[in-house]
Amino acid sequence: ICRFWWAQQDKERKMHWVSWDVMSKRKEKGGLGFRDLHLFNLAMLARQGWRLVQNPDSLCAQVLMAKYGSSGSLLNAQEGPGISYTWRSIIRGFQALKKGLIWRVGDGSNIRIWGDPWLENGVSRRPVTPRRHTILTRVEELLEPETGSWDVQLVKDVFWEEDVKYILATPTNPGHEDYLAWHFDRRGVFSVKSAYHVLDDEKERVCGKGGSAVMLVVLIDEG
Repeated sequence: ICRFWWAQQDKERKMHWVSWDVMSKRKEKGGLGFRDLHLFNLAMLARQGWRLVQNPDSLCAQVLMAKYGSSGSLLNAQEGPGISYTWRSIIRGFQALKKGLIWRVGDGSNIRIWGDPWLENGVSRRPVTPRRHTILTRVEELLEPETGSWDVQLVKDVFWEEDVKYILATPTNPGHEDYLAWHFDRRGVFSVKSAYHVLDDEKERVCGKGGSAVMLVVLIDEG
């Protein structure tokens, strides 16, 4: 893409006046808005993962589950030796998909308190409170059995104040199953565009951390 954009006459030396990082940065962030093809491919694979998660009874999902679903869930499948290129690609799509998934609380029986994303608290969507020695494992254990609403005192006893705020603000839906939604859409619906932005933002955060580390090392050496 860079060669095409900056091309002059045939066989002439081509100068790239703007770096690819600037060209692929989104326009609202000061770039030119070209897509990073690797991230876009992951977002497209994430869409296939989303379809499998939303339609577990489809023929494709059942075949993949029968062959590769030893973990009990396609979403938690891991790469292993001897798997096909297609399945390896779908796993990469699942890994990208999980960066934007969040559980919506129904009866809380399917949501792991400490391992699953279910809180509206930023990037991790998980409690920041350390687990310590608590025996609580499922969100349903934080609910009142009779009403299905939060056991406020139990929540305050177990979690830090920061988590308490988000937990008590999370709606419950007693009598209904928990379900997965896309965190970065108000309706909870996945889109390739949104997934691409999530992956792009993560790449920027990782590069930013790496740049800070390099700068720190340089400063230490100079000191």
